[in-house]
Amino acid sequence: MALEIETRVRQDYAQELKAKFKAHTAVVAVVGIGYVGLPLAVEKAKVGFPVIGFDRNEERVAMVNRGENYIRDVKDEELKKVVLDGKLRTSTDFSELGNADVVIICVPTPLTVHREPDLQYIENVTGEIAEHLRPGQLISLESTTYPGTTEEVILPKLAATGLEVGKDFFLVHSPERVDPGNKRYTTQNTNKLVGGVTQACTDVAAAFYGETIVKVIRCSSPAIAEMAKVFENTYRAVNIALVNEMALLCDRMGISVWEMLDAAFTKPFGIQPFYPGPGVGGHCIPVDPFYLAWKAREYDFSTRFIELAGEINLRMPYFVVDKAERILGAQGKPLRGSKILLVGMAYKRDLPDERESPGLKVAELLLREGADVFYHDPFVPRTYVNTTTVHSRAEAVELVSQTLDKNTIRKADMVIITTDHSSIDYENTVGMAETVLDTRNITGRLGMSSGSVFVL
Repeated sequence: MALEIETRVRQDYAQELKAKFKAHTAVVAVVGIGYVGLPLAVEKAKVGFPVIGFDRNEERVAMVNRGENYIRDVKDEELKKVVLDGKLRTSTDFSELGNADVVIICVPTPLTVHREPDLQYIENVTGEIAEHLRPGQLISLESTTYPGTTEEVILPKLAATGLEVGKDFFLVHSPERVDPGNKRYTTQNTNKLVGGVTQACTDVAAAFYGETIVKVIRCSSPAIAEMAKVFENTYRAVNIALVNEMALLCDRMGISVWEMLDAAFTKPFGIQPFYPGPGVGGHCIPVDPFYLAWKAREYDFSTRFIELAGEINLRMPYFVVDKAERILGAQGKPLRGSKILLVGMAYKRDLPDERESPGLKVAELLLREGADVFYHDPFVPRTYVNTTTVHSRAEAVELVSQTLDKNTIRKADMVIITTDHSSIDYENTVGMAETVLDTRNITGRLGMSSGSVFVL
């Protein structure tokens, strides 16, 4: 009889959580308050959930607690309101995780220098959660990772506490689908995938996310949700690699890849527009295919197509530098000693985000070749560029964004447009520059033609 009562009580944790979700009284902990975590925290706080954001970065924590915003996808006034209303606060004290009903993991999942998965942040956070895990908690991993992470890395540590998944606590993978700068699709109206370790885990998580997200889609397991997210980004990486390889071929053949693509994309069916560039940046597209390729090797499977796409995309910054050297050489100038102005250091237009930015790699390669490199980016006031094979801050050169004025432009032997920020006066820049290498075709899109402008 006692066993029956114990089983009934344990099963009630799911219903208790669902009731709290419905009433918006569940305490939500968001671990990692960056591009994924902060927008999610604000969305939950806006509808009344008490939210605690956790981060090791003391500056970020202090800024949020003052109501100061640093993520463009978050509205300043919304952040200030939820902080002033007492619905959102942040902390560096991870012992508070035990007070949360929901713990959402939104930490980075980078690559090592050998391009293998680096799960140190997930592992560290899981250790903190396990230390404070209690019955009646939902744990959701939103960080993008390889299929199997939730059940192979997180579950064993949580299960070692003696609590039972699906009864005492609930564990799911629900991948973030954030597209920084996208005005149409936000956290709220982007379909949300949820894959639980058990059916009860999926049910509890679907009830939670369904309170603030328009459509929740259930997956049969965490691995399905993990694979779906990695595939989404691999799909983009492969198609970007295809047009990048076409850019390499068109350059060799003396054909405009941009005009060719514009012509191809007039077909109303069977094709989707992708465009070449100086490389791929951000956290997902340059990283996720390597996560999948690494995991595939565990099953004696070689993802040759995916790895080839990664190789092509990694080659693009080298091609940019090679083309810059050819253009300068035709003018009787060596690359070594030439002054090169990079316009744009962020990986994406109108974002203050330089993660895996091809601009950084182009700057690195130019510096290694002996060029005098400086840059302008209204969103990246300063950055650090590695000039040796040892990738550490101590071995890096600090660069500070220059004002894009007449003196800055005219002292450059070449201007390379690496990011097409909308705030740049391209007509003025091209008009004053001696030579321009446009890797984004922004000059073409603006209808600007000049003998001094070269495109990728």
